[in-house]
Amino acid sequence: MSAEDTVATSATASPADPAEEAAGSAANAITRRGFLRVAGLTGGGLVAVSVAACAPAAVPAWSFGAPATPGAATTPPAASSATPAASAAATPAASAAATPAASASASASPAPNMPAGWTLHDISARNVVRRYLGNLVPALKGIYGDVAFAKLAEILGAADNYPELALKPAFVQVPQLVLNDALTPLKPEVVGGVKVFRLTIDEMDWPIDELKPTVKALGYNKQWPGPTIRVTEGDKVRAIFTNNLTETTSVHFHGQEFKDFFQDGVPFVTQLPIIPGEAYTYEFTPSRPGSLMYHSHHNAAVQQGNGLLGPFIVDPKTPTADDKFDREYTWISDDVLGGFTINGHGFPATVPVLAAQGETVRIRFQNQGTMIHPWHLHGNRMKVVARDGFPLGSAAFYCDTLSVSPGERYDVNVVAETPGVWAFHCHILPHAEGADGMFGMVSTLMTVPKASDVDAIIAALVA
Repeated sequence: MSAEDTVATSATASPADPAEEAAGSAANAITRRGFLRVAGLTGGGLVAVSVAACAPAAVPAWSFGAPATPGAATTPPAASSATPAASAAATPAASAAATPAASASASASPAPNMPAGWTLHDISARNVVRRYLGNLVPALKGIYGDVAFAKLAEILGAADNYPELALKPAFVQVPQLVLNDALTPLKPEVVGGVKVFRLTIDEMDWPIDELKPTVKALGYNKQWPGPTIRVTEGDKVRAIFTNNLTETTSVHFHGQEFKDFFQDGVPFVTQLPIIPGEAYTYEFTPSRPGSLMYHSHHNAAVQQGNGLLGPFIVDPKTPTADDKFDREYTWISDDVLGGFTINGHGFPATVPVLAAQGETVRIRFQNQGTMIHPWHLHGNRMKVVARDGFPLGSAAFYCDTLSVSPGERYDVNVVAETPGVWAFHCHILPHAEGADGMFGMVSTLMTVPKASDVDAIIAALVA
């Protein structure tokens, strides 16, 4: 698969006319392999909700422990002066003393109109899911049918006509890796047969979700994770990075086996650091296909932890049977900046993995954090077909929970067999659920009966 598999219309879709998309062009704008990039049509460009306009004081704290001052638990030191010691407070270890039990008292007091037997935990937990689904809920009736929809409506309390029913889902209201790849894919110039990619290295403010205050972050092309650098096996690659930071940095292509070790991106081992204002060029021919990564390898605990990371995908020139899939999703986990995140966001602002019944979805797990994360998929099994970019072939195996260590990448194929909204989360539970409900490393696999239902969901999102 190549970058050209993205939908042709996504680059030219006008965010000023979502109604026209809803009326029918959304269906034509979809390729089954590219939904989550195509879903960029539902991205921040179509959403008029401002993070700054929200009221963070009313939002449950991001940490899984006791409620904290908004922003305090998630804001790292300023990127320009960050040091490993100074950033310790931004790491999960800093909140180790905060346990779910510590905030149990938050569920002790009843609230008006609370269902019998419920606590504030139940109210908060339901509200997070309401934010996740937003105004997508009414569209689910025509997709899952009256009986299933009635159950979902009861679970969510839709009869309350709660405010989130009129808002876009949380994951639509923030920038997303897969959405950015759809709207503004990183397309190379071709110079003398070489694919030339140009990226900047920037300081920025980044929203973990649609309600919380932004955090000080670093990013490639002002996004976290950085844009996908995608090539095909055998391509000659030139990647030019311009350092807009106030400190030195470098870039390492993780998993790449270089013939010229001076391309490896480790300051004072293979190169001098890239000084502020300087551009540095890496040039190589990928040694093999697979799911690889790129990230800072200089002051890396701070720089990579604060967002200098991204996916590097090398598609095979000759795909195997396991390389054939209908849709794909890149899943980068991190656990330093902003708590526990998937693709730079925490639940409910995490994009669902969406598929039609019978389709195969490729999920590319990449752990660019500091902790092991065992990913558990409810109701479905994952076929693990590659590790660190190396195909497993006859050694491929099935599981429903897959532990991914820092630096590791796993490619899995999921055949979406049963319609439903299936939880998909890290099974280190304090990374995924607390006294205020689910947060952090949680997403879902949304399996719908027909491919046309995917179109309907997109139409509902852009309407």
